[in-house]
Amino acid sequence: MATPKRKTSHARTSQRKAKWLGALSSPVTKSCPKCGEVTLAHHACPSCGYYRGRQVVKMKTEEAAE
Repeated sequence: MATPKRKTSHARTSQRKAKWLGALSSPVTKSCPKCGEVTLAHHACPSCGYYRGRQVVKMKTEEAAE
């Protein structure tokens, strides 16, 4: 295996980490059109269970009402 000839300096390590950590962003959120709760994009709503206008997850509060 190839091994480095010199130790990587703290400055070089910090520059590399800063580029990687600077590129990270927070997850994309949106509001649910059914209930208005804030949800992650491309995920079912955790409060009502709807995704793209259809109910994909049956919630416990709705099961008790039925």
